[in-house]
Amino acid sequence: MILHILRRAEWDEARRRGEYRPPSLDVEGFIHCSTIGQVVDTANIFFSAATDLLLLRIDERKLVAELKYEAPATPDDERPRTPFPHIHGALNLDAVAATIEFPCEVDGSFKLPASIRDLPSD
Repeated sequence: MILHILRRAEWDEARRRGEYRPPSLDVEGFIHCSTIGQVVDTANIFFSAATDLLLLRIDERKLVAELKYEAPATPDDERPRTPFPHIHGALNLDAVAATIEFPCEVDGSFKLPASIRDLPSD
């Protein structure tokens, strides 16, 4: 299982279109994802204080596009250099096992939602 952070409007648009194609797919060639162990740091670095986020819980066995675990895309990223899951193509919506509300805390930070806290990590 891998996770992807997105804004609610982006998910609504993906459902309307029948697939998910964020701008990163055209610009970088892939969709950024995280493991359970990586997603909170990712949210805190790139989405601090965002109030309209969802997590997509993705079953990688159902992906049509290729999944690769690669080094972080940004060289100045302060996280450990552990590989991140990247989907190299559009996300087929039937690979999305669940959408999970991902609200920030009062201070703008994130914590792992209870609904995925007890799932096996990485």
